[in-house]
Amino acid sequence: MTRVTAVQLAPVVGDLAGNADRALQALAAAVAAGAELVVLPELTTSGYVFESPEEAASLGLAPDDAVFARFAAAAGDAVVVVGFAETGDDGRLYNSAALLDASGVRAVYRKVHLWDREKLFFRPGDARPPVVETRLGRIAVMICFDMEFPEWPRIAALAGADLLAVPTNWPLVPVPEGERAPEVQIAIATARMNRMAIVCADRVGLERGVDWTGGTSIVSAEGALVAAVGPTAGTASADLDLLDSRDKRQAEHVDLLGDRRPDLYGPLVGGA
Repeated sequence: MTRVTAVQLAPVVGDLAGNADRALQALAAAVAAGAELVVLPELTTSGYVFESPEEAASLGLAPDDAVFARFAAAAGDAVVVVGFAETGDDGRLYNSAALLDASGVRAVYRKVHLWDREKLFFRPGDARPPVVETRLGRIAVMICFDMEFPEWPRIAALAGADLLAVPTNWPLVPVPEGERAPEVQIAIATARMNRMAIVCADRVGLERGVDWTGGTSIVSAEGALVAAVGPTAGTASADLDLLDSRDKRQAEHVDLLGDRRPDLYGPLVGGA
């Protein structure tokens, strides 16, 4: 079994040093409590609600920034996924997430599906989600709104991902009494459809008039919500057998990937 922890924080827009310190403290506490995989929110280092492209650009970090060496040092034996605003080699800003361990940054994913005003600040990524071989298993990374496009997590599943790590910032929306946030429902459905564990690390805190869902959730490969945080900062942890994700059988004669019929999917497969 793998001890998985999702950390729910309240990043402060513009506070690079403070955000990093709070994230590192939470990471160290999670590792000390036995976490082997730790997922932190989208744009952990920068905050989210930018007032201008110039402000957003001023909060960008390169993947070789010293802060990631601090995350690697705090990781110990754990694998860590953390969201950040990335200044690319091309000088453009990306909404990114780094997967790292004690050896340093192993992969960086750039969010492909930008939500609403993100398009004013970030350039969309143009690469599929990385699926990284780690000592824990194969871990894929995407960010927030990406998960609302079913093809994207399916690509990760087809590439052999055992677990999908999803840093998120989910704005709070009204839901009927007793219902889960829509994004949490999407995570549950996505895990079940792909038989792939999913870890979503959301955020909290009122930021420039925007409130957040606090939807941090851990979902098993069977589509069961096994841990959540609630509306405050904190952590969710669960023990998952990542190898469960490699068995796509839902019943004796049901294989969720093997039963696909791409020969009939036409435009969806062809990209038209």
